Amino acid sequence: MMNWFNNLSPTSQFVLFSALKVVPAVLVMLFIVAYIVLVERRLCAFIQDRVGPNRAGPLGLLQPMADAVKAFLKEDFMPAHVRPVYYWLAPALVMIPSLLTLAVIPFGSQLGSQKMVVADLNVGILYTFGIVSLGVYGIVLAGYAANSKYPFMGGIRASAQMISYEVAMGLSVIPLFLLVGDLNLSTVIGDQTHGLFSWLVFRQPLAFAIFLCAAFAETNRTPFDLPEAEQELAGGYNVEYSSMKFALFFMGEYANMIAASAMMVTLFFGGWTLPFFGLDQPAATVLGGLVHIGIFLAKLLVLLVLFIWVRWMWPRFRYDQLMNLGWKGLVPLALANIVVTATWLWLKS
Repeated sequence: MMNWFNNLSPTSQFVLFSALKVVPAVLVMLFIVAYIVLVERRLCAFIQDRVGPNRAGPLGLLQPMADAVKAFLKEDFMPAHVRPVYYWLAPALVMIPSLLTLAVIPFGSQLGSQKMVVADLNVGILYTFGIVSLGVYGIVLAGYAANSKYPFMGGIRASAQMISYEVAMGLSVIPLFLLVGDLNLSTVIGDQTHGLFSWLVFRQPLAFAIFLCAAFAETNRTPFDLPEAEQELAGGYNVEYSSMKFALFFMGEYANMIAASAMMVTLFFGGWTLPFFGLDQPAATVLGGLVHIGIFLAKLLVLLVLFIWVRWMWPRFRYDQLMNLGWKGLVPLALANIVVTATWLWLKS
């Protein structure tokens, strides 16, 4: 077996190892998507003093499987007035960018000689922003394809909201890379391995606050869920969808939450590092590598619970408040943070 592997070209070995990383990463993401929905429903029930799903399996643990079966078995109805090509294309465009973002996230240090990142790009953050910006096309296409008033309004809202908050999100990370001096996400994590207060959330708290607000807006989560706004738009851009197409929109929202949380863990919370028990250096053993992956996932889950908690505790912004916060609040703050950080580094040098 090893002789066969050693006879492969370096390119073939790289492709093989990349595939072996991609498959578990995607499966873990889909597993988290399924069960974070259950966590949200249980947490929502707790906040509202209800029970929540508790019939499908012990503690409702089989509820995600029941939901999946229901989505597969429901009639895939397409209204006669929609634009068919765009109607079919939109759900896939919503789901795919979040999966592609996983390629550059270092979800662990290393297992053996293999880094736990699919593509260790020198411009990882630029790749991420380029891919994430594609998600808006799926939502806009869904609103356009439905050929209906409420979905169209949802698509228009989503395009304005996502474009606006992408500016703030992009500006918020510039001070981080001024401090680190590199766009590679593995290097960003490496810069945070010198103790708890080397985490960039402590060195750049304003950047984290701006990035967090922009992440809520980019994922269409409350208090920035105006593209859906059930009370106003009856569901917005996905109102004409059913069966697995609707499920793809639903999964896409949670997959985007996971991608945004993974970016925040990487950029601000030290990634797979933990400044205790010697867990802030690359693993020398397979067990150590698995522990690092577990640390990353634990931080990821904490941020996902934050997304859920905010949804059920905060009211929705008005649309003018949302746009004012983005353009008159977050963007000027992000620009000021860049100037202050650059000036401090210049004075320090």
